[in-house]
Amino acid sequence: MAGSHKAGAAGRREGGGSAAPQRRNKRSRARIAGVTGLSVVVLAVAGGGWIYFQLNGNIKTFDDGGISADRPAASTKGSNVLIIGSDTRSGDNAQYGHGKGDIGRSDTALLLHVYSDQKHAVAVSIPRDSLVDIPSCKLPNGSWTKEKHNVMFNSAFEVGETVQGNPACTQNTVEKLTGLRVDHTMIMDFAGFAKMTEAVGGVDVCVPGNVYQGDLNPKLGHRGSLIFAKGPQSVSGQKALDYVRIRHGIGDGSDIGRIQRQQAFIGSLIKKVKGKGLDPTTLLPLANAATKSMTVDSGLGSPSKLISFAMSMKDIDLHNTKFVTLPWRYEGARVAVVKPEADALFAALRADRTVDGQNAAGKSESASPSPSAAAPAPASGKGISVAVYNGTVTKGLAAQVAESLKSAGFTVTGATTAASQDYTHTVIEYGANDEAKAKTLATHFPGALLRQAKAPGLNVIVGTQYKADGAGGADAASSAPAAVPSAVADKARSADDNICSNLSYG
Repeated sequence: MAGSHKAGAAGRREGGGSAAPQRRNKRSRARIAGVTGLSVVVLAVAGGGWIYFQLNGNIKTFDDGGISADRPAASTKGSNVLIIGSDTRSGDNAQYGHGKGDIGRSDTALLLHVYSDQKHAVAVSIPRDSLVDIPSCKLPNGSWTKEKHNVMFNSAFEVGETVQGNPACTQNTVEKLTGLRVDHTMIMDFAGFAKMTEAVGGVDVCVPGNVYQGDLNPKLGHRGSLIFAKGPQSVSGQKALDYVRIRHGIGDGSDIGRIQRQQAFIGSLIKKVKGKGLDPTTLLPLANAATKSMTVDSGLGSPSKLISFAMSMKDIDLHNTKFVTLPWRYEGARVAVVKPEADALFAALRADRTVDGQNAAGKSESASPSPSAAAPAPASGKGISVAVYNGTVTKGLAAQVAESLKSAGFTVTGATTAASQDYTHTVIEYGANDEAKAKTLATHFPGALLRQAKAPGLNVIVGTQYKADGAGGADAASSAPAAVPSAVADKARSADDNICSNLSYG
């Protein structure tokens, strides 16, 4: 899984062991998750968009002048909302959580994809320790940082070290990681989350084992008293915060395990609100609690804009509200992104494919593509050098592909086996100045995933969806539609799942 290819940087995963910048506060690493940010989504899914007319003045907006100009193109296949949980201790938040600090931080984020049929949605949890590349981000003084490589995902929110955090930098990082354009970004804090759970009268959760004070705060030095007994129960306010923050004493004590329980919590919250129906006595306090502690991009900074957003999700039922986690593996004390599966997941979302394999774009897959939609004809590779790697267990595939590329005019600098043979999609890696050449190369691999790499030059890692024309003509990729990898889909959670199922990794 880990490691580099035998030559160059071909297929290199996001790993390596670089640590995140040192934190300046001795606060507990157990912090609230991005579950807070889904409070407004809960209202939207529950069909309460109309209630936002009463909320004018509650909502704050962040400076989105820090959004990168180099972004993925806008898509007509669904919309994407980035949800960030902030653990700032400023204002009303000082009474919640544990620890102190004057820098806004976020330990969990979710990317919510709302499909174009407006009947399906999936939230992708991004582990805070994921090692990623953070692109250039805007600082409070107006200058821009240099790109950072192989650093923890949650450090993007800390760029600039402000109380408000840096949601624009986190958005830039998510867009670079996923290739999906983020249409809206929301940030929620401790106070909003706690008050929201109180407004609905508590949320049903399940605890896989007894939890003690020392599990919540490992610095306590002893086990302390029991705070959660094993089994189903209802939590709200500070107790709800404690539930979504716990890592130690359950499963393997990891952030990955905590994400599992947070996803179950969000599903239970959505179920609770839907079960109450469109009751203003419930929805108005919930909306007030959420929006008073919410910061959004300017595209959502008014009741009318929030109404439009909310109404786009009112018909999504519990079973079609899914939760998945970005494909990952441990990289020492950090988490590396498993690129073949992650790339395939985001390719499926870009194609509006649901977790269970449906095409939510509203178009027939059997229809013949129009000439303008057809893949471009293979282009000449004259003057372009490329290294070929076999990312499958099929013997001789690298040599076969190399011969095909040579016949098309490419200069092949090597043909060998990749460090990992678990590639499904063919991947084309290109250096910072080689994107045009990569697109030329991609005409020989329809459906391939393009990914910028640190090293210059071109590498193609051939996946199992590649196939050769038996008649000796041009090679082509499989015409199978993009699909969420089974390794991800099989672990997906629905909002209507039993609250006691799949609560912890490890």
